[in-house]
Amino acid sequence: MASASRSAQFAKIHKVVKKHYKPVLPPEERSVLEHLLFASCLEDARYEAAEEAFGALGEAFFDRNEVRVASISELAEVMAALPDPRAAANRIKRILHGVFEELYSFDLEDKRKKNLGPTVKWLEKLDGTSRFSVAYLIQAALAGHSIPIDAGTMSVFRVLDLATEKEAAAGEVPGLERAVSKSKGIEFGSLIHQLGADYLANPFSPQIREIIVSIDADAAKRFPQRRQPRPEAPAPAPRHAATAEAASASSGRKKKGDASAPAKPVAEAKAADAKSTAAKGNEHKTTDAKVADGKFSDGKKSAAPAGKKSAETSHEPVPHAKSDKSEKHAKPEGKSEREKGEKSDKRSANDAKHSAATEALGKRKPR
Repeated sequence: MASASRSAQFAKIHKVVKKHYKPVLPPEERSVLEHLLFASCLEDARYEAAEEAFGALGEAFFDRNEVRVASISELAEVMAALPDPRAAANRIKRILHGVFEELYSFDLEDKRKKNLGPTVKWLEKLDGTSRFSVAYLIQAALAGHSIPIDAGTMSVFRVLDLATEKEAAAGEVPGLERAVSKSKGIEFGSLIHQLGADYLANPFSPQIREIIVSIDADAAKRFPQRRQPRPEAPAPAPRHAATAEAASASSGRKKKGDASAPAKPVAEAKAADAKSTAAKGNEHKTTDAKVADGKFSDGKKSAAPAGKKSAETSHEPVPHAKSDKSEKHAKPEGKSEREKGEKSDKRSANDAKHSAATEALGKRKPR
């Protein structure tokens, strides 16, 4: 952007912002140190909140030294009206420490009489100060020309494309003091600070966007975008539902004839069961055939009961053969019957011999 265009842009900013905000002039009765402490409260905050926090410090603490020795938590509790009270409390505490260690007092009124250059260098080296607080003090108490810029004001200049990312990181807006005259510096600084504080508090406010777009219509493309909410993660399925889904999936694989790895053991088990069933069926057939021939497992024919037809000629159904266990139990019974028959034959033979011997003794002649 050319220098003339930049100057015209700053002039337009002043004209538009003045319609929506009123300039705030620094109180003349404040001392140099009070201006510096107020600037620490005003950074990244609205004027109303800064005035409230600064007034609370004077009421809660007896003097500046008591503020200096207080903890940051105590100071932040007193300045709760600020958007970031701990940051402001840290700046104030460090400034008071630096001034007291340098001067052994809290009086900076002699800085008004000295040259502005050395005073600015001394302020920049002072612990706790920032670019904003030093520029505000130069403008409000030291009769210099320097427009204070904090994070909110720099954000507005970035949206208006009046500062690059590198310039924003350095906290500088080139040509700003040349484009805005010293006579209008305090008014312009207070107006742009109010716009920056409102933008920092709510960058998506329709009113703030309307003001900025009225300055530059192309700024609508450079506004920050709202972050899209993350999609909610689906609730985990109940355990029984997951089991049912797995069962339905496995049944679907079976219907489709899926030959995947999980179905393989099931198929092998079914094949083994079929083989064992076929083997048992063959054994039953063999046993049924033997029973039909009237033979036991030892090969002898059984005596058919009188008055009944054999299983070969009758049309009655052949009784199912007993299992292997029943055959094992039947074998000892057949053996016991044969043994009983042999024992009875032996007894009859012994009885015959005994009777023959008795008859022979009876026929012997007496001596």
